[in-house]
Amino acid sequence: MEDNKYLLEMIDIEKQFPGVKALDHAQLKLRPGTVHALMGENGAGKSTLMKCLFGIYKKDSGSIRMDGKEVDFINPRNALDHGVAMVHQELNQVLYRSVMENIWMGRFPKNGPLVDHRKMKEATETVMRELEINVDVTKNIGSYTVSQRQMLEIAKAVSYNARILVLDEPTSSLTQDEVEHLFHIMKKLTADGVGIIYISHKMDEIMRIADDVTIMRDGKWVSTDPTSSLDTDIIIKRMVNRDMSHRFPEKTNQPGDEVIMKVEGLTGKYEPTCHNVSFELHKGEVLGIAGLVGSRRTELLSTIFGSMERGSGTILVDGREVRNRTPKESIRNGFAMVTEERRATGCFPYGNILFNTVIANLRSYKKGPLLSDKAMASDTAAYIDKLKTKTPSQKTLIKNLSGGNQQKVIFSRWLLTDPHILLLDEPTRGIDVGAKYEIYELMLDLAKQGRGVCFISSEMPELIGICDRILVMSNGQLAGIVERGKDFGGIPGEQETIMALQAKYV
Repeated sequence: MEDNKYLLEMIDIEKQFPGVKALDHAQLKLRPGTVHALMGENGAGKSTLMKCLFGIYKKDSGSIRMDGKEVDFINPRNALDHGVAMVHQELNQVLYRSVMENIWMGRFPKNGPLVDHRKMKEATETVMRELEINVDVTKNIGSYTVSQRQMLEIAKAVSYNARILVLDEPTSSLTQDEVEHLFHIMKKLTADGVGIIYISHKMDEIMRIADDVTIMRDGKWVSTDPTSSLDTDIIIKRMVNRDMSHRFPEKTNQPGDEVIMKVEGLTGKYEPTCHNVSFELHKGEVLGIAGLVGSRRTELLSTIFGSMERGSGTILVDGREVRNRTPKESIRNGFAMVTEERRATGCFPYGNILFNTVIANLRSYKKGPLLSDKAMASDTAAYIDKLKTKTPSQKTLIKNLSGGNQQKVIFSRWLLTDPHILLLDEPTRGIDVGAKYEIYELMLDLAKQGRGVCFISSEMPELIGICDRILVMSNGQLAGIVERGKDFGGIPGEQETIMALQAKYV
């Protein structure tokens, strides 16, 4: 194809940060009216490349062309004005303002010197109608679920009438129906000649919707091919530079009958919450928790951990009742929790790696009235090495790491507290297959040490591949528990069983 047939060309892009070369002669060429998947492990440079396009970062060298003409956007507004829009994986919305204000922020329609609210409402409703999104545009955007807010962020990008749309992990928090809706929107956009750059780690999505696939590794371009010439094994091997024919580590540990945690009649104090949930977690067990969006899976773990207030019910650890009224009390009782939204509730974005690693375990570093810098640095270094965290140094801000490496730092923090029970809420969301595999290994290793792991996931294959049993939530209630060896683990129909239980109380 001739060069002028490309909507976008990024050629030999380089970007250096202190201590690390993030992009090394990276490239991407986007054809109009196509979906171009951009793939690679966390830290491969995908988001950095797109931020260079969008004007968030200034490239050190290389060429960016639209329709064959050189462009160099100085900031995101400049990119938007030239028809390039980007939907980031981490939402950045003003939660206490309305949907329409969030959509038009920075470009409010005016009537003289004043904002024309009537015109803004009509324009927003037109966009929502065209995209078949059913929301009240006058309501605060924070009143909607994370998945609904993700769709609204996509609507905002579309409202710019962009010719190039970058979607960074857009389905990481969407329900299956919302995923189908997004794909419908993408099909309409590409039919109008829009080029879409689609960053995702979900292989089934890529094989289904992408026309072309570019793979990056360690900041470098590896390959670009039509999707029709690829399969999942080829993509994974190019991404990680090693054979990963087995998506899940071999499970060698079998939990015993010993109960490490018993939950009886657990109900949260304030809606939305879980209701009358009872279950047991065995020593050395990975207990999966499945459920649709709105099933109150997160609320269940948050109530156990004390970050949401308990209304009634009891929690027993090794036969002893614990109150877990606050996260601090839960940590003292041997609990740890990795939350779903790592940027919002999991890490301190302007803290460095060392701070984010040791923050939950400061008491153990006290040396008289002071903290031991040497001990904190030693433990941080040990966990960077143990979890293979990619970072220039301990002093690097965690917000500058890729999603998978941020997650490894958060895991390091909780492992330092030596937890008895680990509560994990979507720990592999938005991270690549290589980092996922390492987290699976970590979970199974903790179970092998005799700890108990509760593991929420929206990805059915990983629940079936990793867990000993799967607890299924439906509309705040326990719908059933699926047993390994009886209901899943190679037996056909296990996914249908879980899906039927998910809809039990809906």
